[in-house]
Order: sequence, then C-alpha cells, then structure tokens
Amino acid sequence: MKGGFRGLVGGSIGEVPFSHDAFLDVFGAFNSRFWPVALLLWGLTALAAWRWRRSGRLTGQSLYGLLAVHWVWSGVAYHWVYFREINPAATFFAAGFVMQAALFTWLALQSRETLRPAVGPRRIVGAALVVYGLIYPAVGFGFGLEYPRLPLFAVPCPTTLVTAGFLVGTSGVPRLVAVLPLLWAVIGSSAAFALGIRADLALIVAAAALATSLIRPAAARR
Repeated sequence: MKGGFRGLVGGSIGEVPFSHDAFLDVFGAFNSRFWPVALLLWGLTALAAWRWRRSGRLTGQSLYGLLAVHWVWSGVAYHWVYFREINPAATFFAAGFVMQAALFTWLALQSRETLRPAVGPRRIVGAALVVYGLIYPAVGFGFGLEYPRLPLFAVPCPTTLVTAGFLVGTSGVPRLVAVLPLLWAVIGSSAAFALGIRADLALIVAAAALATSLIRPAAARR
C-alpha cells in the first residue's frame, strides 16, 4: 500500500506499485470479459448526449440514473474486481465510486425537474468533455494502444470525463455532486504522466472545469 495512492496522485513511475504492462493487462482482462457492458453504456451515454444536444434538456432522473450506473460499474467491476489485484489503493477508490453512485441514485430518486444546458463557456466546455469521453477509446488507439489492452469505456477515466461534461454543462446541478469526480480527475490524470496514458491528459481540463463549478457563486452556475 505504501506509495500506491501517492504514486497515482502524481508521483513518478517508480512510486506506482505496478508496471505499465501490468496496468494494461488489467484492461485486457476487463475488456475481454466485459466489452458488451462497455458497448451498452457507450450507446446509452451517446443517446443521452444526443437528446441533450437536440432537445436542450434531460430529466434529472435519466441523467443522474445513467451516471449512477457508470460510477457503480467502474467502482465494483473495475476497481474492486480487477484493479485491486495490482493496486491495494483500489479498495478506497472502489468505495469512493460506490459513494458517488449512491449520491447520483439519491438525486435520481429525488429529482422531478428537467435539466437544461448551461449557457456560455460552460456549455461549450461541458459538451466538449462529453464528446471527448465518447471518443476516448479512439483516442487510445490513436496513441498506439491496442485492443484489448487499453482503457475503452465504462472504466473510471472516461466515466469521469463524461460525468464532468454533463455536470459542468448542465444548469441546476447540486454543487456537492462534483466533489468526488474532481478528486478522481486529479488522481486519474496522473496516469497520463506516470503510466503514459496520454488520453487522460483531458482529465486536467475536467478537473479545472469542475473546480470552477464548485467555487462559482450559486447564481452564476445556472
């Protein structure tokens, strides 16, 4: 455990308790078994993004429900079942992702409103992050990774990118819901440097956008 969390947060490759190859091997095993789930979640997310773009609205139940599925899946199926085998810190990551899923579930059950896109730069940044999250698998291929040993979809980093996009680009989202995605955006972005997963550089943008949404006055976030 020593050095594991610190390494993922931003230490050098020497501090990470697993190798680059071991990291990609986890994705290889995960994708070989669960690629249908990744495809299904990609389709549902693309549909939500299309509806968001076309109609200019999404129900809180549908958006928060979709994000709850993303976070519980990444927390349990990826962090707990697979990533924990090479990184003991994944136990804490799994707990955080499940907590975030529980928060989204609570919001989905409570929400009776229609959520609308934000205006101005927030809408542009949010839409860009959602689109980037959807093309994330292609970005990995573009940087030379090969299937199945690469992060595709329905894993923590693209989940965080899509989540950040929807949260930043949507008006009326509770401030608290952005805290854990911001923390993972910071942690996950270390993979871009420590493990050479260059597609994760976009998490720096996601972290900045989420941080801005957290400190923005309530009236300006609508």
